[in-house]
Amino acid sequence: MIKALIVDDEDFSRDCLKTLIEKHIPEITSVHLAADAITARMLIEQHHPQLVFLDVEMPRYSGFDLLNMIAEKNFDVIFTTSFAQYAIKAIRFSALDYLLKPVKKDELIEAVQRHLEKRDQENHRPALYKNFLNTLQKKDIKDFRLAIPTTEGVFFFHPDEIIRCDAVRSYTKFFLSTGKTFLASKPLREYDELLQENGFLRVHKSHLVNTQHILRYLASGFLLMKDESKVEVARRRKAEIESVLRSRTV
Repeated sequence: MIKALIVDDEDFSRDCLKTLIEKHIPEITSVHLAADAITARMLIEQHHPQLVFLDVEMPRYSGFDLLNMIAEKNFDVIFTTSFAQYAIKAIRFSALDYLLKPVKKDELIEAVQRHLEKRDQENHRPALYKNFLNTLQKKDIKDFRLAIPTTEGVFFFHPDEIIRCDAVRSYTKFFLSTGKTFLASKPLREYDELLQENGFLRVHKSHLVNTQHILRYLASGFLLMKDESKVEVARRRKAEIESVLRSRTV
């Protein structure tokens, strides 16, 4: 049984999301509605929802302002937004979830399922929200810190600290410049898409590398990395790698 709160200044959006929840999400047994951050704060204090669907952009106080208002964030957040690329990037870097409006049934079901699967990670929330709110203050996406959820906890790194990532079934293994490794609970494709703007390149179906940490391309078809590891390059990626390395010497 989940208590939910929908926070959105648009009547139509609130009502549509409430209808979708009532029709397709039996796990949510109670839904409250708020049209602004002040009302939302009051309802959170009164009803203690486990899940908040939070609109990113609202008049006067945004969804982010609401998070700043609440000291004890004892709930999971799924952001809802029409389209705000910078905010979405910050949300994803902080290992949080979002839905694009208008919300689609299948995407809603998947988002709630992710919430259910990570309920045993509630102790990670304060660190994730703190990183997210700090990230929003950055002026450049390249300054974002990446949240990496693992079975040992959540770790935060600047992308420059990551040498490479390997696919391990449906997980991703991170290799850091410090020599440490971490196994993240998300697939490699997630980080492939997320880190492209930070100079990362998918060189093989199982390997994602930070091009800043490439020493050279070996005749054997492998990359030699700064940690002295060798990473296999798919043949179709050879030309792209050579282009990247040439551009660094110009």
